[in-house]
Amino acid sequence: MRPRKSLDSEEGPNSAFVSALARGLDILGAFRRGESSLGNKDLAERTGLSKSTVSRLTYTLQRTGHLSYDPLTSRYSLAPPVLSLGFSCLSGMSVLALARPKIEALANEIGAPVAIAGRDRTSMVYLECAKGSNAVILAIEVGVHIKLATSALGRAYIAAQSERQREEIFAALADHEAERWPEIRQGIDTEIARYRELGYCLSLRDWKPDVNSVAVPYIPGDGGPVLAFNCGGPSQILTEERIRDEVGPKLIALVRDLNRITR
Repeated sequence: MRPRKSLDSEEGPNSAFVSALARGLDILGAFRRGESSLGNKDLAERTGLSKSTVSRLTYTLQRTGHLSYDPLTSRYSLAPPVLSLGFSCLSGMSVLALARPKIEALANEIGAPVAIAGRDRTSMVYLECAKGSNAVILAIEVGVHIKLATSALGRAYIAAQSERQREEIFAALADHEAERWPEIRQGIDTEIARYRELGYCLSLRDWKPDVNSVAVPYIPGDGGPVLAFNCGGPSQILTEERIRDEVGPKLIALVRDLNRITR
């Protein structure tokens, strides 16, 4: 990944954008599921911030209670106040509760996991998932991140954005993906066109070489964040033909039903 651009240069000196706050959020966002702790060096590498800036930010976040510090290892871990923010976010999304029985029913019917995700910078993060009683097991759990650019979830999210928002996402992805970006951009453009024609986006062995997935964006009527619903599984089970004839239309119907209920 390329070095991170300066927020000050991007936003300008007179902007209402608070760079220090954004950098602090960068630190919290650098932690991933399954990681018990990170050191300042790890955080500097992940965020592109200088080690001195990271040191000041981690000290501040420790003092505010958002990070815990282990003096024996000189490493930091997320503290409970961060968890409370996450739970507050999830509990505020009423659509998740409304969607849960629907995605469970679809996962049971199709025999493959069905999930809901939202964007986290250059990733999509799972917010709800249903594996179904007969579903094949993939590494899908709430809180897990997958790539925005090559997953069906990410492509559906991008397809639902305005042109201006899409260009902002493309700029972040170009910086993140570096030399791979032209090829990745072509795949995204293909799926945007598919969404306009068919109402869903695909990832056919793009995210993982043996996994196919289909996704449909959910655009709330109250101005809330765009989410994406997907169904994915081994490519030999979830074939492109089956997605076209069965899974895609059923996922579209599920999201349309949610839109009808929530608007």
